[in-house]
Amino acid sequence: MSVVEMECRQVVVIGAGPSGAIASALLKRKGHDVLIIERQHFPRFSIGESLLSHCIDFIEEAGMLEALQAAGFQLKNGAAFAWGEQYSAFDFGDTFSNGKPTTFQVQRADFDKLLADQAALQGVEIRYGETVMTVDVEREKPLLQVEREDGSRYQLEADFILDASGYGRVLPRLLDLEAPSNFPLRQAVFTHVEDRIDHPGFDRNKILITTHPTQRDIWFWSIPFSNGRCSVGVVAAAEHFKGRSENLDECLRSFIDETPSLQQVLANAVWDTPARTLGGYSANVKTLHGPGFALLGNAAEFLDPVFSSGVTIAMRSASMAAGVLHRQLQGEAVDWQSEFAEPLKRGVDTFRCYVEGWYAGTFQDVIFHPGSSPHIRRMISSILAGYAWDETNPFVSEPKRRLRMLSDICATEPA
Repeated sequence: MSVVEMECRQVVVIGAGPSGAIASALLKRKGHDVLIIERQHFPRFSIGESLLSHCIDFIEEAGMLEALQAAGFQLKNGAAFAWGEQYSAFDFGDTFSNGKPTTFQVQRADFDKLLADQAALQGVEIRYGETVMTVDVEREKPLLQVEREDGSRYQLEADFILDASGYGRVLPRLLDLEAPSNFPLRQAVFTHVEDRIDHPGFDRNKILITTHPTQRDIWFWSIPFSNGRCSVGVVAAAEHFKGRSENLDECLRSFIDETPSLQQVLANAVWDTPARTLGGYSANVKTLHGPGFALLGNAAEFLDPVFSSGVTIAMRSASMAAGVLHRQLQGEAVDWQSEFAEPLKRGVDTFRCYVEGWYAGTFQDVIFHPGSSPHIRRMISSILAGYAWDETNPFVSEPKRRLRMLSDICATEPA
């Protein structure tokens, strides 16, 4: 009978992306033994390139801010919105929450590698090219079966597992935790271009969100990088892709051609990279935690990319989980539901309310309303900067009521 290779570790983190790197570093800094299992090799491509200001709080907490600031990424100080002739910009340095005034727009291959390398420098062990095949959480300590690239397998016993696998959704798949999302299925088609933007109205220090002139539930992102390149993508419900070219580059260009303001911004762009697509990407789970495990970031629930909330939610969940887990590992009694899942979900639900309002058109009415008071714009800017957990902000504590009230005031008159 063959001897099964077995290893015992304190914390096993699945995935070395932003939530995995942050959670691991925070736990390591508190003196815990942490091992990351990562299926891919870094650098590797990922979508989600425009960070919110709140991310910087967690990068700083994990001791990685100096390295990030030295990396030469594009500074970001806000978000701009365009629809037809209308333009509305929000400044992250002028928010209700007085959070971090700036953040970055990043090529995720480089950014994710930087965070993972920083975690490793702090003493976190990362094994690349290894895949979690099975997980048993029914025993006293969770047991993982891991496969190396050469096909050999070994077992890992952990005191606790954090799933930071993002779109891989490892534990939701293996433990049957998947739940349907109540967001309609949307598809993104995107690429990177050499942008050559010389449009006087374009601000490289902001993400530009452009709404399609006639179909308000179709929108585009333009995320400029520091190297003269730009990430460009369209997000639309499945029905809007019917009748369009199967060729992704032609498909993306056809949407842009229908949107003159964006066409003007990208007039000089060199389209040198084949477009990619990501479909049906809002996802949900039945629970955020269970015996010996918790889910972070996109492994838990992925909303929609319109307000770039994904990495912020991932890092927030990493910081919260690391705090609760540190106390648990020290022998304290903790309640994952009330101390992790519920407070995390409150911020996610705030983002969800504004995402739903975006597609319904109500939040777009508020964003483009010319007469909004500076005080209200600061409250909205806080949410756009990622501070969706700041309960002192009325637009966080009562998002549905506040948005309904505002959109009634701002509602665009029918033509």
